[in-house]
Amino acid sequence: MDNRKVIYYQDELNDEFSTAVIEAKKIDGDYVYDRKGPVRAFTRFFWYRIVATPIAFLYAKLSLHQRSVGREKLKPFRKQGIYLYGNHTQAIGDPFTPNVFCFPKRVSFIVHANNVSMPYLGRINPSLGAIPLPDTRDAYRNFQDCIAGRIEKHHAVVIYPEAHIWPYYTHIRPFPDGSFGYPAKDGTPVFCFVNTYQKRGNKRKPRMTTYIDGPFYPDMELPLKQRRKKLRDEVYEQMCRRAELSNVEVIQYIKKEKEDDTTQQTESG
Repeated sequence: MDNRKVIYYQDELNDEFSTAVIEAKKIDGDYVYDRKGPVRAFTRFFWYRIVATPIAFLYAKLSLHQRSVGREKLKPFRKQGIYLYGNHTQAIGDPFTPNVFCFPKRVSFIVHANNVSMPYLGRINPSLGAIPLPDTRDAYRNFQDCIAGRIEKHHAVVIYPEAHIWPYYTHIRPFPDGSFGYPAKDGTPVFCFVNTYQKRGNKRKPRMTTYIDGPFYPDMELPLKQRRKKLRDEVYEQMCRRAELSNVEVIQYIKKEKEDDTTQQTESG
């Protein structure tokens, strides 16, 4: 668990509080999103089903004390691709928990290039479903083809629209509607999930309860830009309602005014 008790922030959209320091590689037209062949297929199966899936269940149960509410809403969509939008509050847990409540559906994640740039693990993460955001126009075409392919294969494509990790944050930060362009274009069903935190007796570490809601559908009668915004607003409002169910604040986030010349970003309680 993050040992910080208070975190000061200035920008809800751009401040990042992950402790990882990674030099991201450039995702250009030469980056291969989906490698073909039987060896690659076996590698993906091995890392995803044999290694990562059991670890995800154990971590969710033993470390996060996680339980899911609303899993039944996903059952009618087992043989259909979906998009999932969630709040970004766990560096390790966020790649794991969707695999738990979506099981047996396979999960892919739209991620920052950092996730495929780490030594060793960066080579494994694509087998675990990581789809890095592109840096060039050529890469963007490949990126779009990859997402469409995952939806056709009935994956759950997970997006963290807040983009930056705020450990144990108990509210929903405002996020733009750009990432809602994917379902807004093709009418793919959308779900949202919110990880909330509850007291667990006298234990210092809280219990995580994940609330799953949906499906939400884009209004295909609206122009794309309005369609995207409306879908985003519906998801955001529901996420905010679910976030109110947290009843413990492990880390207090305090907005630092611009005129405040305090240089210390975090302090221990």
